[in-house]
Amino acid sequence: MTDNAQELASQYHVDLYGRYPITLTEGNGVYVTDTEGNEYLDALAGIAVCSLGHAHPKVVEAVREQAGKLMHISNFYYSKPQSALAKKLVEVSGLDKAFFCNSGAEAVEGAVKLARKYGSLQDKSGKIISMKNCFHGRTLGTIAMGKKKYQKGFEPIPKGFEQVPANDKKALKKKMDDDTVAVILEPVQGEGGVKPIDEDYIKHVRKLCDRHDAVMILDEIQCGVGRTGKMYAYQHFGIKPDIVTTAKALGNGFPIGAVIARDKVADAIKHGEHGTTYGGNPLACAAANATLQVMEDEDIPGQAAEKGAYFKQRLQQVAEDMDAIKEVRGKGLMLGAELRFEGGPVVEEMMKRGVLSNCASGNVMRFVPPLIITKEQIDTVIDVFIESLKEVEAHAKA
Repeated sequence: MTDNAQELASQYHVDLYGRYPITLTEGNGVYVTDTEGNEYLDALAGIAVCSLGHAHPKVVEAVREQAGKLMHISNFYYSKPQSALAKKLVEVSGLDKAFFCNSGAEAVEGAVKLARKYGSLQDKSGKIISMKNCFHGRTLGTIAMGKKKYQKGFEPIPKGFEQVPANDKKALKKKMDDDTVAVILEPVQGEGGVKPIDEDYIKHVRKLCDRHDAVMILDEIQCGVGRTGKMYAYQHFGIKPDIVTTAKALGNGFPIGAVIARDKVADAIKHGEHGTTYGGNPLACAAANATLQVMEDEDIPGQAAEKGAYFKQRLQQVAEDMDAIKEVRGKGLMLGAELRFEGGPVVEEMMKRGVLSNCASGNVMRFVPPLIITKEQIDTVIDVFIESLKEVEAHAKA
């Protein structure tokens, strides 16, 4: 069959993405295949989405079974998959209530609305503080909290948001007061260059939010659901946020997002003040329930911790021998290797050699493979990374 997907996309799809010239048709575990029959080891996993790999049998079975029963009913009615998923998210998070949406950006929007509603009941009309270099989504509300480059051309940008440098305790303390509505941060900045937030800073945020009765929101869209070695990254630090947002890996590829909150914040919002048509539909919730069950049954977070430590150690060894790598950082299987030059050509070279990767913030190679990846497959990624770095450096010197 002729592959005309690229031609059709060029003709009919709005030009939003800088795509690579391959058309992927199927996946199995950590591998994907294109229309030419080429196989790639996927070290990107749909940007930290397919944490159980592609076409995981338990998730596929759950989706097939649910699709044959009931896919959508609207939130006017109850469904068993949704209620079961809400219970499971409360159990794995240690928080109290959850509600559902379709994506990470929607989850963050929902968290902001929830925080503002709570704030309004405390007679607050102040700001929501985010971290510089953060990324919370592409809606107007979420870009208002992020980098200026994502705001350009979409003005006027919603008001009520301010920023401070991440890990700067003094800057945050100076900015906060009793009128502050919320502080939002990613425990590991993903698009910002795979930068973990310091443990003492996260604890400092918790303390200041308690002092000013502000809502602490942790955006775990990318770093949550097992990726850092815990179900949620904040569980490394012995604190609880007031709200956590989750999506990406939650459905292992099936679109679903959720907002999980403590009772004191969740109780602030009432019937009709927020909602969604598709959010939490039975099909999406069946996928998420199956994903979380596998995560627990196979201790996927524990695997991420062990394999992530191995991956990071190997990257650090490479960095010692190659001046091209400035720094290696990350947590679990969310790792970044900061280069001394733009990483785009390295991504292309790795793809030529059969490994799909990604570059964040221009020069940070981001490795977020399926959490089921083996150490042997990690070795393959590392070997291809080294070969590609050398090729790019040689080409630059030529």
